[in-house]
Amino acid sequence: MIDRQTVDRIIDAANIYDVVSDYVSLRRSGASYKGLCPFHDDKTPSFYVNPAKGVCKCFSCGKGGNAVGFIMEIEQMTFPEALRHLAKKFNIEVKEDTPTQEELKNRGERERMLAVNDWAANFFHDCLLNTDDGKAVGLAYFRGRGFRDDIIDKFKLGYAPDKWSELSDKALKHGFKEDVLLATSLSYKKDNGKLNDKFRGRVMFPWFSLSGQVIGFGGRVLDSRTKGVNQKYINSNDSEVYHKLQELYGLFQAKRQIAKDQLVYMVEGYTDVLSMHQCGVENVVANSGTALNDAQIRLLKRFTDNITLVYDSDEAGIHAAIRGTDMLLAQNMNVKVLLLPDGEDPDSFARKHSAAEFRKYVEQNQTDFIIFKLNQLMRESRNDPRKRSEVVESILASISVIPDEIVRSAYIHECSQLMNMDEQMLMRRCVQLRKANYERRQKEREQELAREERLRQQEDQQSQQQQEPRQAGGPNQAVDSELNGPHEPNGSHEPYEPHSAYSPHSSHSSQSFSSTTDKWTANILGMESLIMREIVRYGERKLVTEDEDGNAVEIPVATWVENELNIDGMEFLNPMYKSMMDEIRDKVGEEGFSCRRYFLASTDYDLQRVVTDMLSDRYRVDSTFNMADEADTLDVTIPRMVLDYKYFVVRKELQNLKTSLADKQVLADPAKMEEVMTRYKFLTDVQRRLATQLGDRVMSA
Repeated sequence: MIDRQTVDRIIDAANIYDVVSDYVSLRRSGASYKGLCPFHDDKTPSFYVNPAKGVCKCFSCGKGGNAVGFIMEIEQMTFPEALRHLAKKFNIEVKEDTPTQEELKNRGERERMLAVNDWAANFFHDCLLNTDDGKAVGLAYFRGRGFRDDIIDKFKLGYAPDKWSELSDKALKHGFKEDVLLATSLSYKKDNGKLNDKFRGRVMFPWFSLSGQVIGFGGRVLDSRTKGVNQKYINSNDSEVYHKLQELYGLFQAKRQIAKDQLVYMVEGYTDVLSMHQCGVENVVANSGTALNDAQIRLLKRFTDNITLVYDSDEAGIHAAIRGTDMLLAQNMNVKVLLLPDGEDPDSFARKHSAAEFRKYVEQNQTDFIIFKLNQLMRESRNDPRKRSEVVESILASISVIPDEIVRSAYIHECSQLMNMDEQMLMRRCVQLRKANYERRQKEREQELAREERLRQQEDQQSQQQQEPRQAGGPNQAVDSELNGPHEPNGSHEPYEPHSAYSPHSSHSSQSFSSTTDKWTANILGMESLIMREIVRYGERKLVTEDEDGNAVEIPVATWVENELNIDGMEFLNPMYKSMMDEIRDKVGEEGFSCRRYFLASTDYDLQRVVTDMLSDRYRVDSTFNMADEADTLDVTIPRMVLDYKYFVVRKELQNLKTSLADKQVLADPAKMEEVMTRYKFLTDVQRRLATQLGDRVMSA
């Protein structure tokens, strides 16, 4: 268990910009930063990071939080796992009580898999550098390829001993369980129940996540053993932490340079990446023999829109350059192709040239992808009309997926010149292809929506079956009774909206009320969200007020709000806000306490998201609200909000009581009738008092 003091230290040290920029290329936008959201397929930057407040938020999909919440979401970690991850990143010592066997057992599978992968990477690396076989075989291989020690360390290259179960045996002795060794495919089980190592006698290439955690491995059989071997490389199996088709080798080491240069080089293999890093070109990644897919492209697009494909000049390299690149164009990537000189691959070429020489060659020889594809296919078709027609169709298919109309038009114009074909005819065919693509996507989308609707209906039916009807409370609990209270009589007044900031559709009003609230209750919930927003931001700050003797006293905002509500027997309707007030009741007066920091450190991720919304700047406010000065006007705005809120609650209960007075059962019971009338008179007096305090901003009931 991590103590609260350590949690606070981690949150204070975890700079939100530094955390998010490991996953997203951020650009300054006023006092904040923005980039493409990593949580959904974002076309335009909608993900904002506010370093001053320590929060991030996507204003499209709504996801965000503080540094801990962001890591929890993007790495799919638990709260303690995210804290340990950030503590490691920012060099904070985490002092924990010794975990019990039960706690160790309950730790998430993902955390255990990452732990054993990290241990295995250190094991392989140590074997490479410090064992006789590692030095004689593995290190000799890397030395023979010309790799320096700094590159070996940078990528944590290793060597797997050529023994049946050395890693498995040592891992078990180290305390790792058999199930996690099997889940990460570091080991496999024989028929006799014994664990054997998956990787043996191979040089090892660890795969890192964007955050730098080891998620998998690639192992290469050495040159002396490759004759007659169909599979030189084997990789970790897909698992909870590793999905080869969603990863790019070297992206962790390259991401900052990619964002800085706004360009990424794509190569095929591990050693291509290593050699280019060694020559000084660091913005390079490898797809390791797999065709590019949407997940990998979205990963790259977080950092840049520009990609140069670097391949051999032989036939295999040319086809590799063409394969799957329509997906890059569909993501509006600027795609160029670089073919290296005959007999060269990125590995050999990089070893012979400096970074400056490499970049100069790129500038002089890279070609726009569409023009490259056109030239290659035209060369293959020669004078065959049928093949020429196929070339035209293939080129137009690639152009048709490009979202930008101007770019499409420019490509069509260029192609019409090169192919000596009518530009309007090419344009018409491109439009037809786009229409066909659109109809196909629409059909797929309709099928997906229909599936989602079926699932939603099933969930609604299950929810209705499980939901128990709520019982209305007594006269002193009229606000709570409104969740399923009686309808207002015909001709009742429309709810009065005293302030446009009180939006009943506030993004942090509890969605669970949406199907059971009327306009009055919705407005009350909206007011609660605005009051709670001020408490989250400024709850520990002091308001100057008067005590019973008329002396000036200072009281925390949160305490003042709670006291004011208690005077009239009120409490928040939203259960989350009730819980939040309960949590900080005794803490808000402590020295150094911060409501914002406290709630952002919550282990409840839903609460983190609500608090992040409250700390965001996109609020519906009228001209009387100046967001920049609101902290200096709390003694005015907080009392006004609470008065408005109380006035709404009272009017809502009065409406309920009017309905009760028309109820036959109440009319037939003198005791009940007297109780309702007494409550009605009391609330009428309260309403007059509130109206006097509010002045002429309210209407009479």
